[in-house]
Amino acid sequence: MLTYTIRRLILTIPTLLFISFIIFLIVKLSPSDPTSNLPLTIPSDVREKIREALGVNEPLPVQYFLWLKQFFWLEPRIALEGWFGWDLGTEGEVRLISYQTRSPVMDLIWQRMPQTLWVVGTAYVVGILLAVPIGIYSAYKQYSIFDQFGTFISMVGFSVPPFFSGVLVIVIFSVMIPNDSFWWLPSIYDTTHKVVDWESFKYQFRQMIMPVMVLALQITAQISRFARASMLDNLGQDYVRTARAKGVRERSVVMLHVLRNSMIPVVTVIALGIPGIFGGAIITEQVFKVNGLGQLLIIAIQGGDVPTVQTLTFIFAILIVLFNLVADVLYGLLDPRIRYD
Repeated sequence: MLTYTIRRLILTIPTLLFISFIIFLIVKLSPSDPTSNLPLTIPSDVREKIREALGVNEPLPVQYFLWLKQFFWLEPRIALEGWFGWDLGTEGEVRLISYQTRSPVMDLIWQRMPQTLWVVGTAYVVGILLAVPIGIYSAYKQYSIFDQFGTFISMVGFSVPPFFSGVLVIVIFSVMIPNDSFWWLPSIYDTTHKVVDWESFKYQFRQMIMPVMVLALQITAQISRFARASMLDNLGQDYVRTARAKGVRERSVVMLHVLRNSMIPVVTVIALGIPGIFGGAIITEQVFKVNGLGQLLIIAIQGGDVPTVQTLTFIFAILIVLFNLVADVLYGLLDPRIRYD
């Protein structure tokens, strides 16, 4: 297993380099200018000097390697300096600068990361905690009332888009219910709110309920269907009938034997969905005004902010590749028949 993991980590290097090059070409082909948002009164020679300072006038290969240097070499050192107070000689070096805000792209990402993790991360955890038990019990009690109700909820989660369900819960809990009621919930997520005491924690919890509810519905619908289908496939296997014939308790048959073998496709869905947490829920963040990474990406695309779009997209690609590796490693832990060495 260790040899396989090391080999896969080594193979991720050319994979990520290829992905970074494709992302760089696609983004660079879009019509964008770092001086487009500047006032029209700025002289053309000053605009040209700004482009030269950002390296935009350089040939594409030079721009690509400059971006790689900034992303893999400069920004990690700046992060270490900020976390541990070290002096790694980064002063005066040109960072990845946003065309819109004129501030470092990584600083923007670190500022918005907590909001995304609070909302989308919580929704993902809630969705998993609901989906796996629902999928297991629905498969075990196939065609029961619980299974049919779970199927109905899953179809609703799949069919109803978040821009509709988000607006619907806002109308119900923020408009129709009076704001002095216990059931009233804030419709706009306050990203400046800080948790310092019990009252501020309760407000944070209340403003998270609706966006988490909308996202968790979709996540639960997807994962529960995979869990149910995988459980049904394994419940009919010969080893299950053998275990029951030997007198093994039904709880042990389901929870120890069937569940472990059924988790492989579920782990795949969960692991490959984790990068989406860091990417943010673009539509849901727009509906509830969550100032997260998804909203940052939309604003950057609309404003032609090439460095921000390029950096965010590549970070998502890195997370997908790494969590794909995590899923492959977990296969060997869940199923002893799978061996990589």
